[in-house]
Amino acid sequence: MATEAEGGGIKIDPMGQFVVEPLFGGDHVAWYTPTNVTLWMAITVLAVIVLLVLGTRGRAIVPSRSQSVAELTYGFIHQMIEDVAGKDGLKYFPYIMTLFLFIVFGNTLGLLPTAFTTTSHLAVTGVLALLVFVTVTVIGFVKNGASFLSLFWVSAAPLALRPVLAVIELISYFVRPVSHSVRLMGNMMAGHAVIKVFAGFAGALGLGAVFPVVAIVAIYGLEVMVAFVQAYVFTILTCVYLKDALHPHH
Repeated sequence: MATEAEGGGIKIDPMGQFVVEPLFGGDHVAWYTPTNVTLWMAITVLAVIVLLVLGTRGRAIVPSRSQSVAELTYGFIHQMIEDVAGKDGLKYFPYIMTLFLFIVFGNTLGLLPTAFTTTSHLAVTGVLALLVFVTVTVIGFVKNGASFLSLFWVSAAPLALRPVLAVIELISYFVRPVSHSVRLMGNMMAGHAVIKVFAGFAGALGLGAVFPVVAIVAIYGLEVMVAFVQAYVFTILTCVYLKDALHPHH
């Protein structure tokens, strides 16, 4: 956490928590190597299954706590899709629900001591964003054919400006997966790095670490909120992109 540097100062490594390491030793990481990322992604999937499958298996009229959480999440995502993408978007509810739960559990599990935050890596958030991008693009062309390209043609603008705006819209469309993924990764990485810095100060100051400890508690509480907010932002942007694919003329 915090170690003595050669010059006598304190050395804090806030980025060390994001290093990908093989689970079974060694230094080489190939595409097939089980790593800490693999482990915590598997734990995230398992947590989703526990909530949605085991937590609701009783289907009680008076729900248990886990069933209540699952039902509230179901209703929340269902309403979000209907409000943003319309009733046509409800067909894609399973995908969006799975996306939200994977991100929210990945974010929150990363706050556990010694855990690894999978959503702090661009390789994870980038794949999620790229899948959304490809999915909504395919849906757009399948549902609308060539008229999907009208999404980039701003008919309300003056005719002379429409080609310029079309280029801008096209660029912004292809930038979507970048902003979609970097936003989530950046927020997760920044919050955890700040916590690690204050934890390093707390370990170095010993009994005089009142301020760093208070700061850690405050930032940790903020990170819990950020974990849910970022999952919500990622999901609602997915719904917005889905709306564009289903209704490009609006």
